[in-house]
Amino acid sequence: MEQFEIAVVGGGMVGAALALGLAKQGRSVAVIEKFTPKTFDSSQPMDLRVSAISHRSVDLLESLDAWQEIQAMRVCPYARLETWEADTCRIRFNAKELALPQLGYIVENRLIQLGLWAQFERFDNLKVIEGDGVESLELSPNNSTITLESGRVLNAGLVVGADGANSRVRSAAGIGITAWDYRQECMLINVETELPQQDITWQWFTTSGPRSFLPLCGNQGSLVWYDSPKRIRQLKAMTPAQLEQEIITHFPKELGPIKVLQHGSFPLTRRHAQHYHKQGCVIVGDAAHTINPLAGQGVNLGFKDVQTLLECFESKGVNDEALVRYERLRRPDNLLMQTGMDVFYKGFSNTLPPVAFARNALLKIAEHSGPIKQQVLKYAIGLK
Repeated sequence: MEQFEIAVVGGGMVGAALALGLAKQGRSVAVIEKFTPKTFDSSQPMDLRVSAISHRSVDLLESLDAWQEIQAMRVCPYARLETWEADTCRIRFNAKELALPQLGYIVENRLIQLGLWAQFERFDNLKVIEGDGVESLELSPNNSTITLESGRVLNAGLVVGADGANSRVRSAAGIGITAWDYRQECMLINVETELPQQDITWQWFTTSGPRSFLPLCGNQGSLVWYDSPKRIRQLKAMTPAQLEQEIITHFPKELGPIKVLQHGSFPLTRRHAQHYHKQGCVIVGDAAHTINPLAGQGVNLGFKDVQTLLECFESKGVNDEALVRYERLRRPDNLLMQTGMDVFYKGFSNTLPPVAFARNALLKIAEHSGPIKQQVLKYAIGLK
């Protein structure tokens, strides 16, 4: 039976970052991931799943020596962000306002994971168990047992659940969640654009849901189309030519002519764990909270979890005091971001004329709000 100080269940972006950080602290770590990320080749098409990486997240990735590896594959920096409903009431953010070269980066999730995994081999105290899933968990405050599908058995002083929204670790610990369905789906569509627009990301709000553009390398972009499940099913059943015509009709003129490369969809659900630690385990990232993807903050919140948990372990040691402090620091910020995105999302889905007038007036005021606008921008890109 193998013994580790900490076992991280889930080797995705957040789990891999935490495992690396723990290894750098000199701790004995196992990271368990059933699905090994596919290796990178520059000829591969862009992945559908991408994230808007903030400055704070880049700082974490740099501290783990992974950012240079990620940049060597594919990243797309962007310097401008625009949001609007009525064309005359736009709020615009520009990196120049903060004397920065960019606001952030759009990066494929798999490449972030690969950049982190590339660092694993540098640590003798980090054991990667790939291609093997968790069969059962016996959690206890001081020493938990993890039985894998292969029959392999591990013991760990602490188990970390970084295994996503449907976390088995969270379930095994008996941690409940508060959740609700937005009754909408999100369709991701990778396109080739005729117009070069790699320095900007934008969101246009409509009565049926937002339409967004995230730039990708080359003349490519990721379109995000929110709508009813019925409408998304209709879109997914179309031929590429039919879908292209629907996009041209229902997206703003900024997009220009496009060619559909690939697409997929997922339902929108908000979840928040009722506790972040219990019974000898702690949860991070999507295992602890999922958020409306409206502003692309999901993985950034997960990386904040990682940074905070590492700091708590560094100052307090791996014990209950550190876990209590981690939850006390992270829960309010995660809840604030979840609630803020919900208010924004619900506010723009209201079709009453007085509400529409008020929100467009607020956008127009916000565009000229000076220091307040700068503070909002700093928080959004991880400088606050």
